[in-house]
Amino acid sequence: MNLSCILDFKHTFQPAQEPALPQQTAPIAPDDEHYWDSIRARYAPSPDFINLENGYFGLPAIPVQEAFRRYQEQVDRENSYFMRVRFPERLERVMAALAAFTGAGRDELLITRNAMESLNILIQGYPFAAGDVVLLARHDYDSVIDTFGMLAQRKALELATIDVPLDPTSDDAIVALYERAITQRTRLLLVTHVVHRTGQIMPVAKIAAMARGRGIDVIVDAAHSLAHIDYMVPELGTEFAAFNLHKWVGAPLGTGLLYIARNRIADIAPLFGDIGHAPGDMAKLGHFSAIPPAPILAVEDALRFHEAIGTRNKEARLRYLAGYWMDRVRGIEGVRLFTPRDACRHGALASFGIDGIPARTVAARLMDEHRIFTVVRGIGDEECVRVTPHLYTAPADLDALVAAIRALASR
Repeated sequence: MNLSCILDFKHTFQPAQEPALPQQTAPIAPDDEHYWDSIRARYAPSPDFINLENGYFGLPAIPVQEAFRRYQEQVDRENSYFMRVRFPERLERVMAALAAFTGAGRDELLITRNAMESLNILIQGYPFAAGDVVLLARHDYDSVIDTFGMLAQRKALELATIDVPLDPTSDDAIVALYERAITQRTRLLLVTHVVHRTGQIMPVAKIAAMARGRGIDVIVDAAHSLAHIDYMVPELGTEFAAFNLHKWVGAPLGTGLLYIARNRIADIAPLFGDIGHAPGDMAKLGHFSAIPPAPILAVEDALRFHEAIGTRNKEARLRYLAGYWMDRVRGIEGVRLFTPRDACRHGALASFGIDGIPARTVAARLMDEHRIFTVVRGIGDEECVRVTPHLYTAPADLDALVAAIRALASR
């Protein structure tokens, strides 16, 4: 496996006899199973199958689950008093933690239910004019493409689409694809940070810099990258971005995040009715009425758990796990990988196919015959099986996957 982009991490942490979260962020080797066993003990996945479909949403760690339950009990017990008296102050604590974690301003962030809600707020509130062109990639998220398609009909927009190679030669080659597709009428680029189909990491900052030089806005779909890839939000080089908190951050399901640079908030019209906030106030975009507070409060606990491991350590481990199984199936006859070979171009997500067997059949047989859960995703005109390990995934789980793929490919 090519791990040239990962430092040779070492550490001195010695876990206690009872599993405990190590409260430090020193560099940890991605293959140090002694350390990662201590992290694995903080999760409680189902024992009934091997879950390698962690891309949908991330299993919260046990401390986060326990905190979530405590918060929900308090909300149910105190009812309206909690919502009207306690929640505003508690919410500000969560927002301050998110601002510190992302590097964005508190006034540039809004908690949503998921990245797709964040993207709808951006896309449907953006000041398009009839005839504007939006540039997409075929690998972008299906629901985002559908949203632009709906808006194109409503506002007389034009959608242009490019194909990004599965195994690109360089960042510059990707940037050039977008640049060549730009016309005088191009108003906006959508760029996916981590492609949900194949796991490819896109050079967002370089694409954004190119677009900015042409006077074109960029919306970044960062649904899979926050707390998965080591970066701060301003480093993306964009003024608009959408995130999930219930994927790699590890917060409970139903938490997302929206980022808009403060100088552009006034440009986005509210998707939900609101006339009570100033045009430049992020709160104008979040008039959701009553919302469940317990998942939001647990974001703080998820960030605390994540930061005790460290984003760089987590990214290196997830990349290592993806490479672990891919390296072992790469030479199997009939097996095709859809994920870039260069380890720096992917994280945890990766996809494969087996010649002569539909992807849906492969996924079904993995579950039925080997108790391994995966998911099928479309890529271009094909389908592939996506495999997404998590921090609780053991090498033995991936050995079982490799053995199952080998058995399926040999029939």
